[in-house]
Amino acid sequence: MRIKEYRSHFIEELSALYGSEESESFFYLILENKHKIRRIDLALNADLEFSDTEIQNWNSILEQLKKEIPIQYLLGSTSFFGLDFQVNASVLIPRPETEELVDWIIKENSKIHGSEDVKILDVGTGSGCIAISLAKNISNAQIFAIDVSEKALAIAQKNAEANNVNIIFLQQNILEIADLRRQYDIIVSNPPYVRNLEKAEIKKNVLENEPHLALFVEDHDALIFYRKIAELAHKSLVENGQLYFEINQYLGIETVDLLERMNFKNIELRKDIYGNDRMVSCRV
Repeated sequence: MRIKEYRSHFIEELSALYGSEESESFFYLILENKHKIRRIDLALNADLEFSDTEIQNWNSILEQLKKEIPIQYLLGSTSFFGLDFQVNASVLIPRPETEELVDWIIKENSKIHGSEDVKILDVGTGSGCIAISLAKNISNAQIFAIDVSEKALAIAQKNAEANNVNIIFLQQNILEIADLRRQYDIIVSNPPYVRNLEKAEIKKNVLENEPHLALFVEDHDALIFYRKIAELAHKSLVENGQLYFEINQYLGIETVDLLERMNFKNIELRKDIYGNDRMVSCRV
């Protein structure tokens, strides 16, 4: 079958669920990922064909997309901050909002000079997207990354190797430790922050596929990770060290209040490109 003919079938099958534009974007993402054929290549050669085996593989992907399994998991990879990352169901799919947090940190710290390394800790690293992006863009950074999940750390390690950076990974439950054991210049975290009461807002493809351990917190203590990480940061940040968080868009004021009560200074709340309260920074 000609690829162009299958393309029409693929888009038609998915349009009711995803819309024609997103369905078409899925098609070209898969085409380039699986066959190294770009949109322009297909436009220039309308007679390119799929074999019977290739059509079977495409039909399998099509059925999984109908079940709303994220395309990033089906492809096994995604892009974040201009870098490629392996992803699977053990880690969250990196979001554009998190890229904004990384960009903020880099712009504030990329011009740090001196003979000593800038020590950075990423708490709840998941795929390693924050830690690795910072390592690629802050030249004198020595980066440590914590996660409770052994499977997530395995993916993060592969991503660090693929992107040619050295990260020191540690398996720890941040809620169960009393001390971070090192002094850091910067601590950053995108911890679980979605309340159970907000599950109704979460899309099915996220709710049924991405790891709940990395997403949800109990309604009665939604800031549990922020409070604990801030406590540890007070002990482990150097003088004037910086703490950065990605936050729940509905709890921006509450997060700022928490940090004020814990005597952090220079607290700044920022919105993401969608106008939602999404990130906070402060200093000890």
